[in-house]
Amino acid sequence: MSRIGKKPIEILQGVDVKIEGQKVKVKGPKGELNKTIRPEIKIELKQGKIFLSGQNSSFLGLSRTILANMVKGVTEGYEKKLEIEGIGYKANLEGQDLVLNVGFTHPVRIKQPEGIKFSVEKNVIIVSGPDKELVGELTARIRMVNPPEPYKGKGIRYQGEQVRRKLGKKAAAATA
Repeated sequence: MSRIGKKPIEILQGVDVKIEGQKVKVKGPKGELNKTIRPEIKIELKQGKIFLSGQNSSFLGLSRTILANMVKGVTEGYEKKLEIEGIGYKANLEGQDLVLNVGFTHPVRIKQPEGIKFSVEKNVIIVSGPDKELVGELTARIRMVNPPEPYKGKGIRYQGEQVRRKLGKKAAAATA
């Protein structure tokens, strides 16, 4: 049995949790999240904690982590940052949409999903929201518009990401 799945989830102050069968609704100051948990997992709410149980289920630890992320997301929220590197590369907001000018002939528009907020500061894009899965998926999609290339390092990267640089043709020929 999963050690992680056995640990109860503390429900923080200001968070409202409703369990209807396998559907879990978590509501807090940052928003509301809904999730359906697999049928082999039993969910109980008692003494301000969520308890999960299941017989030999490999999804017990995963389900517990998802529910814990939901509780944390509606109270604190999640945030990921992306950096834009390159001459003439920029991002800005037009209404609710994120507009990227990253070396293509046309600007790339990314629509803002419900519950997610974009903000842009100089060359840093900040994606924030209560749903950890959606924030991570959206930042990955933004990064895939123009991922960092290994020769000059231009592109969109996660903040703090190290891009392995390659030598160009002349430098590689000189060492051979």
